[in-house]
Amino acid sequence: MKRSSDRILTTHAGSLPRPADLLELIRAKSSAQPYDQGGCASRVQSAVREIVGKQAQLGLDVVDDGEMGKPGFIPYVSERLSGFEPDRQGRGSPWSGSREVKAFPEFYEWFGRAMPSPPARSMHMVCTGPIAYKGAKHVQADIDNLKAALQGTAVEEAFIPAISPTSVEDWQRNAYYKTDEEYLFAIADAMHQEYRAIVDAGFLVQIDDPHLATHYITHPELGVDQVRRWAEVRVEALNHALRGLPRDRIRWHTCYGINIGPRVHDLELKHFVDVMLKIRAGAYSFEAANPRHEHEWRVWEAVTLPEGAVLIPGTITQSTVLVEHPELVAQRIVRFARVVGRENVIAGADCGFATFAGSTEIHPSVVWAKFDALVEGARIATRELWGRA
Repeated sequence: MKRSSDRILTTHAGSLPRPADLLELIRAKSSAQPYDQGGCASRVQSAVREIVGKQAQLGLDVVDDGEMGKPGFIPYVSERLSGFEPDRQGRGSPWSGSREVKAFPEFYEWFGRAMPSPPARSMHMVCTGPIAYKGAKHVQADIDNLKAALQGTAVEEAFIPAISPTSVEDWQRNAYYKTDEEYLFAIADAMHQEYRAIVDAGFLVQIDDPHLATHYITHPELGVDQVRRWAEVRVEALNHALRGLPRDRIRWHTCYGINIGPRVHDLELKHFVDVMLKIRAGAYSFEAANPRHEHEWRVWEAVTLPEGAVLIPGTITQSTVLVEHPELVAQRIVRFARVVGRENVIAGADCGFATFAGSTEIHPSVVWAKFDALVEGARIATRELWGRA
């Protein structure tokens, strides 16, 4: 994994806006409507090439495929894991009973009317049989598309996101395994194959693990200590899924979702930072740019990073359409660099900018403007940290 050895490197959290024509193909596929399978595969390939080129043009150093071929960063596993079928019970969203919605019901009712629904096949599944990985051809397509897109492109490194066992567990109900833990570790065993395929292909694997941070929000019946005990088991399962993989090829990302809301019930970093650092990752990506978490850079004054680890703090955020000033981005970077060392900081984003295909919270034009601010802020921070004119 590259480090900021002579300048501040830049990256992001993974999910990026999909082109309009690709969205139509994804919607048709996700809703089991007729669509051109060959045309869809070809369009995903060209969309990956376009999005990699866009990232390079913007000046980002560590890039990905923008998750162009996935309907969403959680439900994509439905086509990669066996043992699941559509959940006919019609589970409601856990967000509807969350601490946030209970505190601000009028706001979320109003905001929800303006939000698009995920594609039909992106709805929850239920586990009804033994889980196994069946996604070899899909992850290989991700790998092949990204490799092809990187040819002739000047970037430092590339990663492919993959969902954590915890988020699969939360999204898909268990009706087969005897215990939650048995279910969780079965998922971990299966997802290990995807993680290994990505690393063996020469890419970094990013583990998307938002539920480690959001479990507290969506379970108001639990206190912080109870959530910490729950999280310890999920970290153990993730480490099991990562077994045998080089630590310096693994990025781990958590966040509170694309939620543009009051956010007053987010679990504070100080309550779980020690737990998250038990994950065998070489880099830790987390929210640090939105007003609810920007102050938490000071948590790192009292925390010791695992040897060789890198921080990827969010220096731009998906939680507002305001485009950050590059000077502010630079200040955020410098704070972390002064605490943990400049070589141990890569400037990132709080969260993905299109967590499911068709997500419209942040317009693409604003996303690219934010990335411009990120790259320019890293240049400013580099001048300050390395004393360059």
